[in-house]
Amino acid sequence: MREAERGRAIVWASWAGNVAFAVTAVPAALGVDAVDDAAVAVALGLFAVSLVVWLWAFGLAVVRSARGDDIVVANLFLLQGSAPRPVQWHLLGSVGVSVVLAVATAAADPFGVLVPMLPLGLAGLWSARHGRFPPRPVPGGPGGRRAA
Repeated sequence: MREAERGRAIVWASWAGNVAFAVTAVPAALGVDAVDDAAVAVALGLFAVSLVVWLWAFGLAVVRSARGDDIVVANLFLLQGSAPRPVQWHLLGSVGVSVVLAVATAAADPFGVLVPMLPLGLAGLWSARHGRFPPRPVPGGPGGRRAA
C-alpha cells in the first residue's frame, strides 16, 4: 500500500464530518428554521466524537513516544514532517474548510465553532497511527541534552 493511501478511512471521515456539518449548518444560517435543532445536534455530536478522537490520538502518541519516537504537537496535529503531502493537503484542507464553515455559520449555530476540533483530531489520529517521526534524542548523547 502506498504511503499516501494509509489511513484513508481517517481522511474520508474528516471530509464526511464536514459534509454532515455543512448539510445542517448552512441551511440554518440561511434562515431555514426547520433545521436549527438538527444543526445544534450535529455540531454537538461531531464535537463529542472529536473528544474521543483526540484522546485516542493522544494515547497512541504517548505509546509511540514511550517507544522512542520524538513526537511534538507540530508533527502530531499539524503533520509537519510526519505525513506525505497528499495526506497533509486533505487533512489540513479539511480543517480549513471546517473553520470557514464554522465562521460563516456561527451566528445561526454557535455550537458549530466546536466542529473544527474533529478534523484537527483526525489529523492527529492519522499522524499517531501512520506518521513517521524521528527517534527521540538520548540525554547526554549526540543532539541530546546533558544532565545538569
